Amino acid sequence: MTVPVERSRSRRPVTWLTLIGVLLLPAVIGGILVGALYNPTDRLDNITAAIVNDDQAVELDGQLVPLGRQLTGGLVQGADDQPSNIDWVISNDDDAASGLADGTYTAVVTIPENFTAAALSTRPGETPEQATIGVQTAPDARVVDGAITAQLASTASSVFGSALSSQYLTNVFLGFTTLGEQLGDAASGAQQLADGAGQAADGAFALRDGFGPLSSGALQLSSGAGALATGTDQLADGAGQAATGAEQLAAGTVPLAAGAAQVADGAGQLSSGAALLAPGATQLADGATQLGVGTRDAAAGVGRLGTGMDAVADGNRQLATEVGAIADAIPPGFEQAAKDVAAAAPRVNTALATAAADLQRLADSCDSTATPELCAQLRAASDRANAALPEAQQTVTDIGDIAGQAAELPAGVRAIAAANTQLADASTELASGARDAESGLNDIATGVDGLAAGATGLADGARQVQSGAAALDTGAQGVAGGLAQTRDGAALVAGGVRGLSDGAAQLATGAQDAASGASQFAAGVDSAGDGASQLADGVEQVASGTSSLADGLDTAVEQIPTYTDDQATSLAKVVADPVSTTGVSDSLFGVSAVPLLAMAVLWFGALASFVVFQAVSARALTSRRASGLVALRGFAPAAIVGAVQGLLVAGVVQVASDYDWSDWALFALVCIAAGVAFAAVNQALVAVFGGAGRWIAAIVGSLALAANIVSTVPPVLAGLASLLPTSPAYSSMLGALAASGGVGAGIVGLAVWAVLALIVTTLVVIRRRTASLRAASQPA
Repeated sequence: MTVPVERSRSRRPVTWLTLIGVLLLPAVIGGILVGALYNPTDRLDNITAAIVNDDQAVELDGQLVPLGRQLTGGLVQGADDQPSNIDWVISNDDDAASGLADGTYTAVVTIPENFTAAALSTRPGETPEQATIGVQTAPDARVVDGAITAQLASTASSVFGSALSSQYLTNVFLGFTTLGEQLGDAASGAQQLADGAGQAADGAFALRDGFGPLSSGALQLSSGAGALATGTDQLADGAGQAATGAEQLAAGTVPLAAGAAQVADGAGQLSSGAALLAPGATQLADGATQLGVGTRDAAAGVGRLGTGMDAVADGNRQLATEVGAIADAIPPGFEQAAKDVAAAAPRVNTALATAAADLQRLADSCDSTATPELCAQLRAASDRANAALPEAQQTVTDIGDIAGQAAELPAGVRAIAAANTQLADASTELASGARDAESGLNDIATGVDGLAAGATGLADGARQVQSGAAALDTGAQGVAGGLAQTRDGAALVAGGVRGLSDGAAQLATGAQDAASGASQFAAGVDSAGDGASQLADGVEQVASGTSSLADGLDTAVEQIPTYTDDQATSLAKVVADPVSTTGVSDSLFGVSAVPLLAMAVLWFGALASFVVFQAVSARALTSRRASGLVALRGFAPAAIVGAVQGLLVAGVVQVASDYDWSDWALFALVCIAAGVAFAAVNQALVAVFGGAGRWIAAIVGSLALAANIVSTVPPVLAGLASLLPTSPAYSSMLGALAASGGVGAGIVGLAVWAVLALIVTTLVVIRRRTASLRAASQPA
């Protein structure tokens, strides 16, 4: 069966089979393209890719961390919200290489052996290194297979890297919290230490004040010892005089023994000597009495010295107890905490510098054209961080230095307590010696009292001798015997008095030594008072320094931010991935692909129509119809075919994509208009250029397809494509499906092209209907 349509380059009519082939050609091509390219992500399981995990696990805190194995599992299993579509095969280097060469694997993803080590190289003390993975694509892989595999591997590594960055930043933020807590503990300990040091300063000042009475007692002891030395000197003088008198008495009895005639004279002399002896004995008694009083005063001064030293010992022990309490009040972990703070200061400075650098990199990598407000905020935060970084690092360094000095404070406080204990023990021993000295001085005073009583008796005896000497005149015989006895007694008295004189001299020497020792003791007490004053000042400075340390630590705690686990995790996720993109489709077959393919197949369908149909009727020269009707007669079959082609292509698109019916109806209308307009343009090209017109039409279709695939097309080609009849068709189709507008303008553009093409075809018909005389005269 045939149809009344002229066949191109043949006199045979067009058959229905040819007509059906032309009608179905765009629909078949469009169906093949749409079926092969639409939603390729749903068929990623057709891609077989190998994973080679050469990674070596790293031991961290006693546990092995295999990040390469985790990345492999993430690629194979996918995520909870997006499972993996690719057919991943876990392989090795040799199998992957051979599979890539023979086409078994479309791509190979290789995880190097240092992947975990590089990913964890941000730990303190290590050199940071970026972890990488390698992607290889088979030489005979499809055009987009490598891009799909690389995109999936890149996305997986990016998500994995964001997770590692988030964990690292979480640890940094929690480290700020831990540092703040440790500094808070250190501040509390420093405050307690400041309070204890203040109490120690009060005790030291009380010790300094206690040394004043002790010094006064020592001075009184020195004065008493001086008085004792003076009294014993007087006693020695009196004893010397008594010895002289006794010697004279003995000498006086010698002449009496020689002769009784001189008895009266001797009695007179005896009376005179007795008269001299009585005042000397009385002076001796008075000196002995003064000596007893001075000795008792010295004993009392020594007793007060012992009491004062007891008070000093008690004060020292109390001070040692208070200082020990201060040392005990220092938290057990204060010294280690201070050392930890001092050791953590460099790491905190490193973390601050790293955080500032990370924030700087985020600000530098931010796309200001996409997110200007966020980039401005990141830039401002980075500038503030960089501006505050030196001061913050200096503050952390000062805190580390103060903490290092504070670590030595507990040992110094305990050394002070030990020194005070030793001073208390020495004071106790001095008090005991003072009590012994007091007892000895009391014994001396008792002896001196006996000496005074003896001297008083001596004075009475001297007076009786004087009375007896007066009676000597009456009895010389009795006197002679008495004189003999008196001579012996005088000799004994002289010896005793000489011994008394020597003892008094020794007592005077001892009293002078005691006075000198008491003076030295008073000087020592004054020196101890000065030392106690310096101790009080030093402890007061320690209290002031520890109070300043506590205030500085409190200020540092206020300046260091703190985060809960949830806050740190949330902030770390935002900082690790500060910019997210919405509205981006992961489909490789976008909304513009359907209009592009529809436009292309309809254009090549119109080209196919005029491969079969005659553009200008071969009977145009002899036809009696108007040239315009002749042109329309050649256009009508192609226009009908183009309209049906447009409807069929729209139907194939709807089957594959399932658009909204209102959008599809508008799209179908545009496809019909495009099929009709493309038929007119292809008719004009073939009418004007003949077979070369079909070649030009093929070039036009290729240019239209190439210029609308990617925006990186050269401007010259893009400009030429915008002038082609395919441009309004593509724009109107895209507007119908994507609601981007321009449908009306596109249809008007197609109508203009169709009208212009019909005009050109009509002109060609008119030209062909004009024959020269030579052509007309030639036989048929």
